Amino acid sequence: MKKLSTAVLLLGTILVAAQEQEEKGKQIEDIVIVGNRSVKRTKLETPVPVDVINIDKIQRSSPQMTAQDLLNYVVPSFNSVRQSASDGTEHIDPVSLRGMGPDQVLVLLNGKRRHTTSLVNYQNTVGNGSVGTDLSTIPIIAIEKIEVLRDGAAAQYGSDAIAGVINIILKKNPGASASLTYGLSGRNDGETYQAGVNYGASLGKNDGFINLSLQLSHRGKTTRTQNHDLDIFGKNFAYEFADNPDEAREQDDLMLKKEGLTRDDFNFQIGDAQIRQGQLFFNSEYPLNDNLKFYSFGGFSIKEGKGYGFRRLPSEDFNIVKEIYPYGFQAVLGSQIYDVSYAVGAKYNVNNWLIDLSNTFGSNTFKYNVSNTNNASLGIKSPTSFYAGSHSFLQNTVNLDVAKNIKNFNIAFGGEFRFEQYQIKAGDEASYTQYDINGNVAVDGSQVIGAGGSQSFIGFSPANALKKDRHSTAVYADVSYDLDKKLSIDLAGRFENYSDFGNTLNGKLALRYEFVKNYAVRAAVGTGFRAPSLQQQYFNNSYADISTSGLKIVTKGIFRNDSQAARDLNFDKLKQETSVNASAGFTFKPLNNLFITIDGYWIRVKDRIVITSNITDERLANYGVESGRFFANAIDTETKGIELVATYDWKLGGGNLNINLAGNYTETKITDFHFPEKIDTPRDEYFGPDQINIIETLSPKTKASLGLNYGIGKFNFLVRNTYFGKVIRDGFPFGVVQEFSPKVVTDVSVGYNLTKNINLTVGANNIFDVFPDLQTYKNSYYGVFKYAPVQMGTLGSYFFGRLNFNF
Repeated sequence: MKKLSTAVLLLGTILVAAQEQEEKGKQIEDIVIVGNRSVKRTKLETPVPVDVINIDKIQRSSPQMTAQDLLNYVVPSFNSVRQSASDGTEHIDPVSLRGMGPDQVLVLLNGKRRHTTSLVNYQNTVGNGSVGTDLSTIPIIAIEKIEVLRDGAAAQYGSDAIAGVINIILKKNPGASASLTYGLSGRNDGETYQAGVNYGASLGKNDGFINLSLQLSHRGKTTRTQNHDLDIFGKNFAYEFADNPDEAREQDDLMLKKEGLTRDDFNFQIGDAQIRQGQLFFNSEYPLNDNLKFYSFGGFSIKEGKGYGFRRLPSEDFNIVKEIYPYGFQAVLGSQIYDVSYAVGAKYNVNNWLIDLSNTFGSNTFKYNVSNTNNASLGIKSPTSFYAGSHSFLQNTVNLDVAKNIKNFNIAFGGEFRFEQYQIKAGDEASYTQYDINGNVAVDGSQVIGAGGSQSFIGFSPANALKKDRHSTAVYADVSYDLDKKLSIDLAGRFENYSDFGNTLNGKLALRYEFVKNYAVRAAVGTGFRAPSLQQQYFNNSYADISTSGLKIVTKGIFRNDSQAARDLNFDKLKQETSVNASAGFTFKPLNNLFITIDGYWIRVKDRIVITSNITDERLANYGVESGRFFANAIDTETKGIELVATYDWKLGGGNLNINLAGNYTETKITDFHFPEKIDTPRDEYFGPDQINIIETLSPKTKASLGLNYGIGKFNFLVRNTYFGKVIRDGFPFGVVQEFSPKVVTDVSVGYNLTKNINLTVGANNIFDVFPDLQTYKNSYYGVFKYAPVQMGTLGSYFFGRLNFNF
């Protein structure tokens, strides 16, 4: 509690959506949908904290172009950082809430469960070993508002809602709008284009509508590496490992000059991946009569990414074909990500009974293409580009929700049936196969001349390929009681049965009491669960990584928990996570336009599912890898924190000033380790310092934001400072522990209404070009990674211009 109270004094309070004013100066309060069923409450009347983000108003003046980037700067308990050289993870940014994993926050679209991606994060990034939801698949021009429920809600919404719920609500208003954005980093890279158009029209009578959105975007790559001291033509990976570093460097320089090359020709491309994306979304509702209405919403997104792996140097004889790449190469990992979703349903209202029957479908497919590479075992016959396979995830959910309001009571109950399917498909044979000197598939004892598979990203093989599915059935009940907005009591219970993990029963109790007008206390306690995702159960592959010795690139493996390799090492079978959530807080409205909320929280997760460190065991050599990783219920964790939120509207100098101050302090600790009884793997290999670091200290414990938004006449001015607290990165097994000091990022923009319908906004994100601290040499992979992708990331300053049209 001492730490929490200190955090209160240090942080102040947090940014939420700016509030509009009525002519008489009264505040218009947002009605919250998430967290209850058919109970109309404002965000200050909810028994648990909810942020309401007015996307149309905030995004107009903000540099950020996607939902996850915007939330990263306006909700401090939300965290998202772009990753570099991390295979698929640099194409889909992992996001987290309250310091928990990406798979412990549930995403809804129009109140319906949204599918996750098919991608497993396994490159030691934030959210390592988890599967999240790709918020960038939803075009920001299609979004009306976002509700962030910062409290456990598994008893209401089911698995994944341990840290909270993000509900994205699509636009339904008539009329047309459009947006054009251009941006460029302060280093003349990372060029961005975004064009979006939204059109809404009425359908029939009684408030029917259809709303369509189209958005196209492009984000250029960035390079944030440094001139490293790689031993280009020698036999060592870096000069510090050469017998005579100065002589080795001098010899390389002479050879470069002879070939007409410079050291820059061997620099790594390290930074943000290039992303191109096209999205088409719709939202519709058609009332057949006063009692019955049909609705449908969904969309399609295609994303193409281009990232870069580790450079293969001429000295790596076993990994390169010198006849093709005499000076080595840096492979390019291309992605094609297809995301499809749609929901159809009907709402029937009779005698205040609201019946909602719906079907929600979603799928995510991730295809890999590797170019500028080789299969070294084929020699001169090797292709230089490969199709490396794909993985996909499909989810279909049927819901029946029934609710009725009886005086001060609201009763809701219903059921859910969900079907899920996960699939891995193999790539080209040459993308995963090692051949012998005669061009045949290598077997034990074969003579080979090089490493097999496509270098940098080894393709999925038929041994990796699979198609698995499961289903779950759930029933729930909610009861809410409101007494003249003074006392609110919410009680929820949910029973769920999984075809592969059995039964779970969870409950939640939430209370709010207004002891004096505009002053209230609130509290909640509940249990939760998260079933292992199909991806965590069945993802398996071989991948290239730096050896634990740090001197060469080798092949490592990720094995299924039910694989023979897992049985060889005596791993326990996966089981579900269970959790307990508790929160307590205060809400204040001391002035007409001043709102303040303070909430503390505590989350305990038992049997948390993680991916292990690299286990080196002689038995894994039988599977052709140096080391292996496995999914396991390896740890228990405890998370505690405090959040403060305040917003104030002030009429100043003929204009309106909105002040938002916000902050979050969160701390996660591993409270227990679970080692299989018969495993003899050392603890540092089973779950070592690198993995402990990702859970406990790789994300900022403290994050705060102060935003000032001033509108006067045709002008609008935004100044927003975001504070990212310190993080710690452990370079185990061959790096060091490094602390990255706190940083403040400043966003500014100036908007001007050219006409009644056209607005021009120019500004910058990170105008003072703030970066994380430089990495120590040992943590930088021999000088390659100048900056670690932590805190605000490695983009630096970014300048933009945006035209907004409303008709």
